[in-house]
Amino acid sequence: MEAPFPMDRSEKKEFEFEVIEKLIDENNGIVRTKQITDLGIDYRRIITYVDEGRLIRVKSGYYAINLDTYNEEDLIAGMFPDGVLTMETALYYYGYLKTRPFVWKIAVSKNTSKSRFKMDYPALEPYYSEKEVLSLGVTETTIGNSTMNIYTKDRLICDVLKYEDKMKREDFKTVALAYIQDDDKDVSSLMECASKRKVRQKVQNMIGVWL
Repeated sequence: MEAPFPMDRSEKKEFEFEVIEKLIDENNGIVRTKQITDLGIDYRRIITYVDEGRLIRVKSGYYAINLDTYNEEDLIAGMFPDGVLTMETALYYYGYLKTRPFVWKIAVSKNTSKSRFKMDYPALEPYYSEKEVLSLGVTETTIGNSTMNIYTKDRLICDVLKYEDKMKREDFKTVALAYIQDDDKDVSSLMECASKRKVRQKVQNMIGVWL
């Protein structure tokens, strides 16, 4: 990245910060280190901005300027493009739950570094999965100004049954009823996912009679 005209050190520092600020705004509030350095801005400059309080190090390798300016959805989508919304978080985006949970539930590869989730904000709970399990029944949804992977309703209800003991009882009943009443459900897809998630008998026993 070349400055548009000759600058002294102080002017160049301000110019580069403005470039980073524009980049962050274009990426819904958060950018990776590589996105900045790819512009020709030295990593040491990034550290300087962090030390001065002008940049916020959200977590290792991710930076923002003002977390209050952007919503959690865009931060999550920016940090976890490889993740899949699951459990209560996904249920909320499908309208099965009325209140978005405080903790974001995200399915990721079992090989994902646990350090990616070491952050104070937003609150996260990873579901580490094998490749075949992670990719089963994945679609996309819009959250905030971003697009993110989410499990289909049919895959999701199988996980709800599989992890029933991890849910609040009232939420579980609300979700099961919402799925049964959902005209958009796909019973054949449900049974296929149920077999692969090893909950086919539970599906047949608990909600099969209503389908």
